[in-house]
Amino acid sequence: MNRLRFAAWRLFFMLVSLWAIASLTFLLVAILPSNPAVAIAGPYATPEQVTQVENDLGLHDPLAQRYFEFLGRTLRGDLGTSLYDGTSINHEIAQLIPSTFELIIASLIIAVPLGIGLGALGAYFHRKFADRASSLVVGVLQSIPDFVLAVVLIYVFSAVLGIAPGPEGQLSIISVPPPRVTGMIAVDAILTGKPAVISDALSHLALPALTLGLVIAAVFARISRASLREALESDQTKFARASGLPEWRVVQYAFLTSRTPVLTYGAIIFGALFGGTAIVETIFNWNGLSQWSVTSMLRTDYPAIQGFVLVAGAITLVVFALLDVLAGFLDPRVRAQ
Repeated sequence: MNRLRFAAWRLFFMLVSLWAIASLTFLLVAILPSNPAVAIAGPYATPEQVTQVENDLGLHDPLAQRYFEFLGRTLRGDLGTSLYDGTSINHEIAQLIPSTFELIIASLIIAVPLGIGLGALGAYFHRKFADRASSLVVGVLQSIPDFVLAVVLIYVFSAVLGIAPGPEGQLSIISVPPPRVTGMIAVDAILTGKPAVISDALSHLALPALTLGLVIAAVFARISRASLREALESDQTKFARASGLPEWRVVQYAFLTSRTPVLTYGAIIFGALFGGTAIVETIFNWNGLSQWSVTSMLRTDYPAIQGFVLVAGAITLVVFALLDVLAGFLDPRVRAQ
């Protein structure tokens, strides 16, 4: 019963947070000094044409009326249309979000084992050579900006070694995309049985995923080292060793004790990557959701910006809520808090 009540409270706060994000998104766009009607009408439009566009957009309606209309559309799942080309925001996001998901998942597949491995190495061999070596690697990875690392990887693996394609996007120009199933090209190629496309998609995914994975691995290494070191120095670990338990079992228990902070930061990183992949997506011409959001900001396409913030915020809150529920089920101390 306590677990169900804990999950219900987390879901309730998630809904309240979604409402807050939607309200703040609307207000921030509503108070911006620039006029979207001017962008729609064009630079050569007359004042009368601009006024007509303002009336069509309802910009002269009371703010409260526009707010409730916005909330109503959002509750119906209608994110509006682009001011730039008139396309549906829902359609644009549905087309682009699988590409970003694919990149994030691939980068986490690299970052999680690498980061936790480096952190565990430093925690177990505290103040020894292995600890200093892993700290050096983590420090280097943490100090290199992702765009610099991306350029270096492209130069080394594409220009010099020639073992990886350049920043061409998700597929080579001569490759035909597989039939759309999930929207993730590598996954769709596997599901539809396209071996040549699978190889091409994975080769194009390697460098952007490696770029993000190496940067994120540094964060996982810092967190896992600190939490695992604390667990290895706890009274429970000392008692386990004094009781004669094998060392691998002691380390296993320490990992179980330190899992909650790692899961927490993993969820934070997952949510942050929806806006944090924009530079990498742009460099590799990935055509994902983050790259589209930056383009929309440059175009002052307000409905697109609102749609991106709402979707990214909703995904982040869902991930956090699932994390809280999972942490509560795994760790009774979280439920007690």
